Amino acid sequence: MTPYLAAEDLSMFGQDPWWLVVIKAVFCFAFLMVTVLFSIVWERKVVAWMQLRIGPNRHGPWGMLQSLADGIKLMLKEDVVVKRADKVVYVLAPIVAAIPAFMAIAVIPFGPAGNEISIFGQRTTMQLTDLPIAMLYILAVASVGIYGIVLAGWSSGSTYPLLGGLRSCAQMISYEIAMGAAFASVFLYSGSMSTSAIVEQQHDRWYIILLPVSFVIYIVTMVGETNRAPFDMPESEGDLVGGFNTEYSSIKFALFMLAEYVNMVTVSAVSVTLFLGGWRAPWPISTFWEGANHGWWPMAWFVLKVQLLLFFFIWLRGTLPRVRYDQLMKLGWKVLIPVSVAWLMLVATVRALRNENYDFADIALYVGGGVLVLLLLSFVADIFRDRQGAQEAPAEPAAFDPMAGGFPVPPLPGQELPPVPRRRPRRERELIVSGGSDTASDGSLDGSRDGKEGSDG
Repeated sequence: MTPYLAAEDLSMFGQDPWWLVVIKAVFCFAFLMVTVLFSIVWERKVVAWMQLRIGPNRHGPWGMLQSLADGIKLMLKEDVVVKRADKVVYVLAPIVAAIPAFMAIAVIPFGPAGNEISIFGQRTTMQLTDLPIAMLYILAVASVGIYGIVLAGWSSGSTYPLLGGLRSCAQMISYEIAMGAAFASVFLYSGSMSTSAIVEQQHDRWYIILLPVSFVIYIVTMVGETNRAPFDMPESEGDLVGGFNTEYSSIKFALFMLAEYVNMVTVSAVSVTLFLGGWRAPWPISTFWEGANHGWWPMAWFVLKVQLLLFFFIWLRGTLPRVRYDQLMKLGWKVLIPVSVAWLMLVATVRALRNENYDFADIALYVGGGVLVLLLLSFVADIFRDRQGAQEAPAEPAAFDPMAGGFPVPPLPGQELPPVPRRRPRRERELIVSGGSDTASDGSLDGSRDGKEGSDG
């Protein structure tokens, strides 16, 4: 049985010479940059394939250098600075958004801590460093990156970027809570916040099987955290022109795009580390091949899992439409947060029972009984709510004025547009144009009745 608080052995970290630390840091930076360049081309190719288009095919073989050409083009474009912008914050905002995106990869394990590799004759681990609170470090870095988007929207001195920055702030608050609860479930089950220790605890069973609700919650929240479709409300071009980066151009605009794709790689790497076994080979391969988790193979499995999650991002963008902002907030506050907190309480209960040496059957019995009681209480509450709603008279919906404030506004949920007056039928318009009576068609029955009465007379 896994102890509630595992003592992490991190003695193998911090022993590398300075030049080896520099090499590993450069490798982490290069891994993110190369993955971003590949992901941009892959996204454009996959979305084009989904939409029956050709996609990029000009720059390089099969268009593989398209993202590199886009980067060079952005660097050579004119760097425009808005006149009303706060110059210092305006310039620092893209840097604040980009730098934290690179920092989280420092504690992600690319291979087992005990399986050291040789670099220029020096034995080292396939991880830059690790901390006893490595996951808290990742959460803190991810939270700092959002300040770049908020400051970019505020410092531009424009309305639409400001709205995009406010949306991003509200979105981060809504989804960061559920993400933290999903992380806490992993901490409770593994007994550690160290990334290498969490991967080690998945030697017999991945946490996607043991904690499926936490995995689903994190998948949804990581899409919301990276502002990707269908949750790309801070930069939706339909109502905010371009969002927080509307007033940016050249290299500063490229930094925002770089930060978005690096964040995609980072959250995918975190998901692989927490729920998909990290660098471990998939189950069928690890059973009949003893060397699957040794040497450089762990890095190959890790990269393959990250690429699969990046394909999931691309698949969502090419499949789902953008949600409304009220739906986005409702999903975060009314669905994800309550579910994540309830699931965290359930995981904590199971771990407490396991620490008291209760049998698994007893744990399942207690947990199942608690779930049934909650379902019964919710069912009874729904019955009383329906009875109370049936007894109350339905309230009249508030009148909707589409020109409130002098500008056309869309109806809110529950409101309806006033009926549009119908146009006259074509035959009636022809009668009016030819000199016929305006009420001839409406009073045809009365007119024929009057004619009959006159003939009878």
